[in-house]
Amino acid sequence: MTRRLLLLLPTASYRNDDFLAAGHALGVDIITAADYCHQLAPGWGLPPLLGLQFDHPQRAMETIVGALEAPPDAVLAVDDSGLELAAMLREKWQLPGNPVYAIALTRDKLAFRRLLAANGLNCPVFHSLPNSADPAELLPQLRLPVVVKARRLSASRGVIRADSAQEFLQAVQRVRRIQARADRDSAELGIVVESFIPGAEYALEGLLEDGRLQVLALFDKPDPLDGPYFEETLYVTPSRLPAETQDQIRDTVARACAVAGLTEGPVHAEMRVNEAGVWLLEVAARSIGGLCGRMLRHALGTSLEEIILRHALRLPPPSRSAGEAAGVMMIPIPCRGIYQGADNIDAALSVPGIVDIQITAMPGQIITPPPEGASYLGFIFSRGATPQQAEAALRHAHALLSFDIQPDIPVTPE
Repeated sequence: MTRRLLLLLPTASYRNDDFLAAGHALGVDIITAADYCHQLAPGWGLPPLLGLQFDHPQRAMETIVGALEAPPDAVLAVDDSGLELAAMLREKWQLPGNPVYAIALTRDKLAFRRLLAANGLNCPVFHSLPNSADPAELLPQLRLPVVVKARRLSASRGVIRADSAQEFLQAVQRVRRIQARADRDSAELGIVVESFIPGAEYALEGLLEDGRLQVLALFDKPDPLDGPYFEETLYVTPSRLPAETQDQIRDTVARACAVAGLTEGPVHAEMRVNEAGVWLLEVAARSIGGLCGRMLRHALGTSLEEIILRHALRLPPPSRSAGEAAGVMMIPIPCRGIYQGADNIDAALSVPGIVDIQITAMPGQIITPPPEGASYLGFIFSRGATPQQAEAALRHAHALLSFDIQPDIPVTPE
């Protein structure tokens, strides 16, 4: 009997095609739901399932339940925006998965900090700053440098380091503006201010099954992420950390998942490591963003998306074999402007160890780096006998690429 899976696809996600391809490879009957504009979708002739409001999950759930004659075998959200809706649907249909409260807790940076502090996990000193509060009144309590964060945005959007009182006040204004444009609930949320955590940054990709964490990959992030903005670039696996530190990271992530109430499905965790131990930045109930998951195909023996779908549908996992080291570069956006094109792609592809380059920016697209932006120019993928070789290939290929970005000149009304 063919398995049916409801897949929540944010229209802005890089990953939709990879999940759809995995479902096709498994012979799964995929029901697609998307967040095309709910006001325009009917005029475009789209069915109700393609005009959902993921940020109004109760309303979206009612639409989905009314549109489907029978519940699917599983519900899966591709990215952050659909996680709460997916959890609500699973609870409605009594399907296995993470509870709604755990999703809400891990998506909210303030709630997550409170969780860490309450359970004895390493946690920076943090403050909640309501939108109505004067940030200058918080200054006497701060030990600079600090990081100012929007509460529910991802991909380094709305995250700024401040080293002085003036920088702090400016960062608060800027993060408030960014959150106001990106989050419907910004007026009620406020922002988070926390002490800067020194140390190198790492990421863990895992899968939870009945509360047990299976580590699929641990990534080094070789480029320093010290601010003032935090655009990620390189991910390389396997990690070069000592085995003892890797075990500490795994155990810390597993403990955070347990106290948060996460028990099933993909987990992506970000952390810093210093002499005081492991400091979790976030634990998300989803897999790695962008196209980065493609770097794991060789090591996992299949796509990351197929592993996630198999787990959601309770299908047997694929066999795994140890592969070469692998890396990905999320090609950074150097400046705001209008993207026109890329040159020297063939030369970059000829670099030993480079296996693919995907330019995802479209000609004519306005591009913006963090802290306002949440996208990349594209992705470079490498493999090598060692992590050092995989990393070196990425840096070499990126150095060969050139990008035509024209100034974005705002139109001023006469």
